[in-house]
Amino acid sequence: MENKEIAHLLWETADLMEIAGEDGFRIRSYRNGATAAEGYPERIQDILRDPERKVTDIPGIGKGLAVVLAELIERGSCERRDLLLQKFPPTALEFLKIQGLGPKSIALIFEHYRVSTMDELERLCTEQKLRVLPRMGAKLEEKVLRSIAQYRMRSGRYLLSYAEAMAEELTAYLKETPGVEAITPAGSLRRGRETVGDLDLLVTGPSPYGALDRFAAFPRVEEVLSRGENKASAKVGREGLQVDVRTLPPDTFGAAMQYFTGSKDHNVAIRTRAVKMGLKLSEYGLFRVEDDSKVAGATEEEVYGALALPWIPPELRENCGEIEAALENRLPELVELAQIRGDLHMHTTETDGRASLEEMVEAARNRGYEYVAITDHSKALAMANGLDEARVVAFAKQVRELNRNGLGIRIFSGIECDILKDGAMDLANDALAELDLVIGSVHSHMNLESAEMTDRLLRALECPSLRILGHPTGRLLLQREPFPFDFDRVAAEAVKRGVWLEINASPERLDLSGPLIRAAKAKGARFTISTDAHHPKHLGLMRYGVVTARRGWLGPNDIMNTLPAGRFAAAIHAKS
Repeated sequence: MENKEIAHLLWETADLMEIAGEDGFRIRSYRNGATAAEGYPERIQDILRDPERKVTDIPGIGKGLAVVLAELIERGSCERRDLLLQKFPPTALEFLKIQGLGPKSIALIFEHYRVSTMDELERLCTEQKLRVLPRMGAKLEEKVLRSIAQYRMRSGRYLLSYAEAMAEELTAYLKETPGVEAITPAGSLRRGRETVGDLDLLVTGPSPYGALDRFAAFPRVEEVLSRGENKASAKVGREGLQVDVRTLPPDTFGAAMQYFTGSKDHNVAIRTRAVKMGLKLSEYGLFRVEDDSKVAGATEEEVYGALALPWIPPELRENCGEIEAALENRLPELVELAQIRGDLHMHTTETDGRASLEEMVEAARNRGYEYVAITDHSKALAMANGLDEARVVAFAKQVRELNRNGLGIRIFSGIECDILKDGAMDLANDALAELDLVIGSVHSHMNLESAEMTDRLLRALECPSLRILGHPTGRLLLQREPFPFDFDRVAAEAVKRGVWLEINASPERLDLSGPLIRAAKAKGARFTISTDAHHPKHLGLMRYGVVTARRGWLGPNDIMNTLPAGRFAAAIHAKS
């Protein structure tokens, strides 16, 4: 069991405890344990199984939680969680995913109405029965109804990072099969979609068919759905991700990769082009219609080339103009991970980070970065111990001294400053002016009407120190929809004022999305890609931001943190 899975179970248990109205100290201990588990660089499972080590050496893990962790790893649950799931319907955990409902409001609903399904909760709202409860009203009912509809739409979707981790685990496992040479993910994972519905793995080699039997025996398989001569499907992991494993000979690999990677619309357009050329395309190859002779199939480049097209990067295969661009030789040069020279959004133990400034800087230097920006929270986030004006000024001075000492990497002093409800910045302008880099982000009052949120962001852009608009739409994938606002208007104003738009690489955000990136680029916007790291290991999330930028058709010249340190510093001050 990975640390993230452990943290997820601890968070769930803490939420159930809060619904049950249990002791606040105990609830906090579970949540602190979840935070500690998620951020710990080693697998807790390995520590528990090492007789020479103690899991209680991890900050935030006491003796009581150590017992809970051992039980979670042993059987995937713990006694406290089991008892609470007996007390409340299983849908209690589903209700927590509905915007507007927290543990206390869910407890109130259970107490008064004894609902047990999402349909019953929806009926309560349509019958206007929520509004009669304390601290609830008509607006909450509307919000819950919208969120239930969104929840149903995203049900069965998984974060890109989760699908990637599962693909890596299965790849390592299946590669031990005799006769297998390569295992390659296809589908929406290969396209870099922010969420995926299932996972496609293509297995090739001189005799790859034993991989299907080995896949069916994978320890994390929950249910085998089908097993044929060349394909097996199964539900894998506690979350039930469907994985399809296909075996194929090397001479069809390229055609299969093309067929199973592109979106439905992209593939229809490509097959239509083939038909117009007297060809037919399938996962087995590209063939002439007249005599069924094979034209191409071993590589994707060969398949696209036979259709008089250059190879199209997987991230672009959504039938959103990429085929026309390919025909006109207008495909963009897409940014590569190796071109990123620095990370511009990270947090330390000064606020809610899990590592010191020195540890974050060292991790960035070890990744080969030329520069970083340390951007802790501002004072509005009191629960994160956000910085006030005095601490900001002291921090800027500290960074200047560190840079004078020569650390082998340039540090920019920064802040992630809250954009308040009225659009004002959380800190005074003279304090912000002391810093090298100011990110402005919305963390509160996300339920404003579109016009009010638009005005809020436009006012924030007026701040003379603002350089980056952080996670601009506020979305949390599979949890919270973007807040409504006039994106085109805000993007145009950001261009006018020289403010860059952040592509937040956290897999839970990936904010901005590919379509919004393209829309903003068309207006002349410039971008940064940053991880929003709260721990050194989070710096590795940069790859998700780069994939998302590629889905937005961005090249290295569109992204400010591909610049060398000197040119980047000049760009900050020029607001260009």
